[in-house]
Amino acid sequence: MDIRNIAIIAHVDHGKTTLVDQLLKQSGSFRENQAVAERAMDSNDIERERGITILAKATSVEWKGTRINIVDTPGHADFGGEVERILSMVDGVCLLVDAAEGPMPQTKFVTSKALALGLRPIVVLNKVDKPAAEPDKALDEVFDLFANLGASDEQLDFPHIYASGIGGWADESLDGPRKDMSALFDLVLRHVEPPKQVARQDEPFQMLATTLGADPFIGRILTGRVEAGRAKAGDTIKALSRDGERIEQFRISKVLAFRGLTQTPIDEAVAGDIVSLAGMSKATVADTLCALDVETALPAQPIDPPTISVTFGINDSPLAGRDGNKVQSRVIRERLMKEAETNVAIKVEDTPGGDAFVVSGRGELQMGVLIENMRREGFELSISRPRVIFREEDGQRLEPIEEAIIDVDDEYTGAVIDKLTGNRKGDLVEMKPAGHGKTRIVAHVPSRGLIGYQGEFMTDTRGNGVLNRIFHSWAPYKGPIQGRRQGVLISMEDGVSVAYALWNLEERGKMFIGAQEQVYQGMIIGEHSRDNDLEVNPLKGKKLTNVRASGTDEAVRLTPPVRMSLEEAIAYIDDDELVEVTPKNIRLRKRYLDPHERKRQSRADT
Repeated sequence: MDIRNIAIIAHVDHGKTTLVDQLLKQSGSFRENQAVAERAMDSNDIERERGITILAKATSVEWKGTRINIVDTPGHADFGGEVERILSMVDGVCLLVDAAEGPMPQTKFVTSKALALGLRPIVVLNKVDKPAAEPDKALDEVFDLFANLGASDEQLDFPHIYASGIGGWADESLDGPRKDMSALFDLVLRHVEPPKQVARQDEPFQMLATTLGADPFIGRILTGRVEAGRAKAGDTIKALSRDGERIEQFRISKVLAFRGLTQTPIDEAVAGDIVSLAGMSKATVADTLCALDVETALPAQPIDPPTISVTFGINDSPLAGRDGNKVQSRVIRERLMKEAETNVAIKVEDTPGGDAFVVSGRGELQMGVLIENMRREGFELSISRPRVIFREEDGQRLEPIEEAIIDVDDEYTGAVIDKLTGNRKGDLVEMKPAGHGKTRIVAHVPSRGLIGYQGEFMTDTRGNGVLNRIFHSWAPYKGPIQGRRQGVLISMEDGVSVAYALWNLEERGKMFIGAQEQVYQGMIIGEHSRDNDLEVNPLKGKKLTNVRASGTDEAVRLTPPVRMSLEEAIAYIDDDELVEVTPKNIRLRKRYLDPHERKRQSRADT
């Protein structure tokens, strides 16, 4: 059977997963009466809640006697490690662009990787039925993007198609019949070449592992494209590292291929197909799985370095162990090491004390997703403020700079530019009208300056702004960046908060807790209206007397407390503070709960 291998790449929320749903439906991968969840490829709970793809998924459809293997890739820069590896196992890409928004930062990121590998993209202008859609303008912008990224003449001569993932149609012209996706299937068969590896079916077996998974029944699974030869269950093969060192020799227990939404055991994997193998115990992503007589490893994509690090520690607050059942540092370490095995963009290091671990990764979102997964699994953790990773080069200290692309209503541009270029040390690169009363701002800002900015940005733009960011380059250190201006309100007692006490504290600042909540000494219960920290007593009840006066028993009405999401809490804290994360609660606290210890430490730091 003929094979085509394609990846679908796009900026986050441009409709990749919805489009794949339609391709599966219309190719007959589902039975007529089969119940299929919307966005069937996003199988992970967090992916469904946030509406983003985090893990790459593969599927396959059959069209006119050809098997098309389709890989749906993540759109967020934090998961770029996945995208790079996936592109190395396909022969073509469908670049999806929202006809209203045009190319966005992530489009630029994934397209640059695809062009560098010599792939010739098919451009799919999606959501052309949106009222604000401008497909011709979006197409011009895509051409300019390809030219700026140094595309070859062959890559610049890209085919394009108009589509609506939600409407379930794709046509080569805007005024086509808008019936189904057949035009896109036919274009893939015409434009994407069959894998070159098919000609190497009689050579010794070789496959580069691109993604790692685990199954509770068959154990570790490595997925990749077979570069040469054939492999059957029961064959003995070996794994080589990127440097060609032998890692292990093992027997293949199962060969699985993607058929619709399921992985099905097959008799034999042949060169050119995308398959998964089981049976190994040590081999991981970027390793070469090969026949015993092969001595050289296949070239593997280098992975972009992590740009931020967060310290994961045990939860040592007075309320530790009440919500979760995984609280020991040994269990936390095992879980983080397991994550580092399957996620090559993450690195885990032990700290001298052994109670905490430094986890380095691509960005706040990636860290937030890892912490969220762990708290759902029953872990209790204390998390530090994210720190940016610096580099030393030629005696110069370099820091990561990110490109921020912002779409904002015209009236808020002043506030946004002021914040980015003022105390956050950003440089304004471009500013142009984006139509419909909006302006597009492009700025290069140090990663340090963007930590914790998202919440402030949403406030400044009344929730209407769109901020996209992507790693741009390393640049010389830009000097200190002002952190949070406000101090915090710290509880001086352990116990349960009292409404009357919180009501009296409201003039001091914003509250993060409500009445009848557990608090402890050193826990942050609110934001002070001034720039210093203030210790307060949220347990102080009303003094009772035996004299009744009018107005004494009026009900206390509290302002609703500010509730932070996990990412907001991590970005909000200062260096001397931690976020206590449990399956049921997110609390802010001082690193040192005892006030005398805090004073001693602050003196030691100065």
